[in-house]
Amino acid sequence: MIHVVVTSARVAPGLMTAAAWDVLRGAELVVSHDRADSVAMAVAAAGVAVHELPEISGSSEPLRLLRELTAPYSELAFLLTSTGDPAMAPDTYATLLTAASAASDAQVVHGSHDLPGGALVDLVALMDRLRTACPWDHEQTHQSLARHLVEETYETLEAIETGDRTHLREELGDLLLQVIFHARLAAEDPDDPWDIDDVARGIITKLVHRHPHVFAGLDVADVAQLEVNWETLKAREKQRDSLLTGVPATLPALARAEKLLGRVARAGLIDVDVVRGEGPVGALGDALFDLARRARQQGIDPEQALRAAIGRFSAAVRRAEPGG
Repeated sequence: MIHVVVTSARVAPGLMTAAAWDVLRGAELVVSHDRADSVAMAVAAAGVAVHELPEISGSSEPLRLLRELTAPYSELAFLLTSTGDPAMAPDTYATLLTAASAASDAQVVHGSHDLPGGALVDLVALMDRLRTACPWDHEQTHQSLARHLVEETYETLEAIETGDRTHLREELGDLLLQVIFHARLAAEDPDDPWDIDDVARGIITKLVHRHPHVFAGLDVADVAQLEVNWETLKAREKQRDSLLTGVPATLPALARAEKLLGRVARAGLIDVDVVRGEGPVGALGDALFDLARRARQQGIDPEQALRAAIGRFSAAVRRAEPGG
């Protein structure tokens, strides 16, 4: 029987399930594609001899080759480190797992599992390498990346609007890369360095503080009260002198109107005496703002509503064009 012992590169070497250790200690032969692999070294340090079979690394039929190379042994354990191991080709890894799961003379034994979010560690490590080894990545700054952050945000919105889940997953990855990249740049600042862990700790602290109904036992009546509490806590954190402080002036006009209206409504300032605009331009501006107010009252995002209307218009134009 061939036991393929799968371990995670993100879990401390040697920290494996009892079932995995039983297989390793009971096997006639324990092999790895690389004895310098951290898991193989941990197993060897525990008194289990590990032999090396580097031929497995690039094989298109790794299970067949494993059978041939270890034919005299009836109980064999093969150590296989999951993602993050550069010595094992991804195709070989996947092929071996698939073949072992289906074969009658082989089984997959999970020695350790990736924790949720483990791939983020790989992305951070990849970004470190790109920053030092790729000329383009090396010369980027927060300022040079700013336009990419905007572009990726709008591409993510487009994926949401089209309902294409595969596209959305891809665009969220591109957006995540921007966050990781900016954090990597910030870690190089000579005066005030911080990294992606500081970013994560910051948002964790903020979310815990703004959810006292979850983490501190605060009783709330409804979602409306939650929103009021959120704005109160947020204002206290930011030490704002106005409800409007912190709303970016660079937001698209409809999105900015919705943001301002939302803050005012949550603060209970429903009736605000606004001076109406003058002339055709002022009247049109007031009408657009009133539409944004009505959209909020109806629970509609005016920016998305307008984008959807533009989409319908674009589709109609394409149908009307020659050959449409």
